[in-house]
Amino acid sequence: MPSIPEKVHELTVGQLAARSGAAVSALHFYEAKGLISSRRTAGNQRRYSRDTLRRVAFVRAAQRVGIPLATIREALAELPEERTPTREDWARLSEKWRSELDERIRQLNRLRDHLTDCIGCGCLSLDSCVLSNPDDTFGDRLTGSRLMVERARP
Repeated sequence: MPSIPEKVHELTVGQLAARSGAAVSALHFYEAKGLISSRRTAGNQRRYSRDTLRRVAFVRAAQRVGIPLATIREALAELPEERTPTREDWARLSEKWRSELDERIRQLNRLRDHLTDCIGCGCLSLDSCVLSNPDDTFGDRLTGSRLMVERARP
């Protein structure tokens, strides 16, 4: 990993990509989504403050556990402007995500446990499929053919 001299307070997009492990296109995407910010030079080149490295690490860690970018952006918006997320920030913010992750784990466990049954039964029935329509929950609430994974609402 290339090092950045202490006297350098701003990073080019290439330096940020090399240090963070994120592709330049990902960094541009993060910036477009409001997760990180840069200033523009007179030549219209992006310059990122050094603390953007920690923000990118925060975003990537949250993404690895499946947190949507909109949720990550909301979490970062709770921090004072230009402040780097700390270990305490991560602990506080990630605690909010725990129930969502627990629900996702529960759904994945159910999928794993019933996958063989679904492939083996061959029914493809929306009435009785334990994976796509557990307990015929769609039939109780909806009419017509709908097959959507529902998320728990807060």
